[in-house]
Amino acid sequence: MKLEEETAWDSVIIGGGPAGMMAAGRAAERGARVLLIEKNDTLGKKLLITGGGRCNVTNAEFDTRKLLAKFKGSDKFLFSAFSQWGVEETLDFFHIRNMETKEEALQRVFPITNKSQSVWDVLVENMKKYGVSVLSKSAVASLLVENKEITGVILKNKKIIRAKSVVIATGGKSRPETGSTGDGFEWLSKIGHKVIDTDAALVPISVKELWVKKLAGLSLPEAKITLLQNNEKQEVKTGKILFTHVGLSGPAILNMSRDISELLKYGEVTISIDLLPKSDYGQLNTKLQEVFKENDKKKFKNSLSGLVPSSLAPVIVELSGINPDIACNSISREERLSLVKLLKHFTFSVKGLLGLDKAIVTSGGVSLDEVDFKTMSSRLYPNLYLVGDILNVDRPSGGYSLQLCWTTGYVAGNTIPITS
Repeated sequence: MKLEEETAWDSVIIGGGPAGMMAAGRAAERGARVLLIEKNDTLGKKLLITGGGRCNVTNAEFDTRKLLAKFKGSDKFLFSAFSQWGVEETLDFFHIRNMETKEEALQRVFPITNKSQSVWDVLVENMKKYGVSVLSKSAVASLLVENKEITGVILKNKKIIRAKSVVIATGGKSRPETGSTGDGFEWLSKIGHKVIDTDAALVPISVKELWVKKLAGLSLPEAKITLLQNNEKQEVKTGKILFTHVGLSGPAILNMSRDISELLKYGEVTISIDLLPKSDYGQLNTKLQEVFKENDKKKFKNSLSGLVPSSLAPVIVELSGINPDIACNSISREERLSLVKLLKHFTFSVKGLLGLDKAIVTSGGVSLDEVDFKTMSSRLYPNLYLVGDILNVDRPSGGYSLQLCWTTGYVAGNTIPITS
């Protein structure tokens, strides 16, 4: 079929990410004639880099209400869609297609292969099985609206593709190098949809301390993070931290980044990390006494590797102010207590948040009251469907973003009308 012909597809889906591929596969499975348009040369570019290339498929919270409580203020909108297709259905979808999964800390689910490619393969094979047509390296310029109805799309090469329904799965503005440049927001604004301004939502933090680069690549599986402003505690979380060349990342930091962004509007923000949260001050003091006793003749700089990661020890030694070459049995009580405080309050001054190019997801998007979540259709244009990151839904790191894509994509693909 030549694209210049005006024979309509049942559905044109714009965006070959997780939500778009899920919608395309389900619609085609129902018998729809589906065309998936992707402006990149390949599908799922962002999907392949999620979770550091491992792909956090979902979060294994099977209680829908508990799961949706994580979607700050959006739960009342999302309940209808998630009641139709939730975590259990998502896992069944992948398991039936021979992609085994495993559950890790904080109920995060990953493919057993630890490779995003496994997820990509399932989605692409599913679309092939049901005959989805894919048009890659093709950018959409705008939606085609005639008589207040969506009748197709106009490509940047001026070609018109007609469709009885259109699904917008173009994502937000995070990681623009993967194609998420906010195109969908512009099209929707032009046809009357209310689009909330987008901003980086889950994003790494840069700090002022230059020595943080010495810790780049170090991961702490469990640390207690406290946000402070004007020496007052603002928020506390416990979770995984990853040190980068310029600051901090990892699930716990990403999930606090929105609050950090808000606090920065009012002044300086400090991040205090408890490196050993399972030990209180007294217990840690006792533990240090034992360490120094066991290593009494060793130099201080060689004594901490059993207490903290080896790459962290030299930084702790440097920041402690204790002579690195002093014998452990010569360390004073005051120096030891000062070291306890440092380990319990490993402190950074926030410089800022990294930009949209480093964001995992963005906040903002189409106002939720303009979407019918029973079908994922627009309340302004019933044959227009909105899925995934195009929606104004805040969610934490930990599999929630992809679950939003699976759910909304499936519901859209399951409800678009099909030519008999």
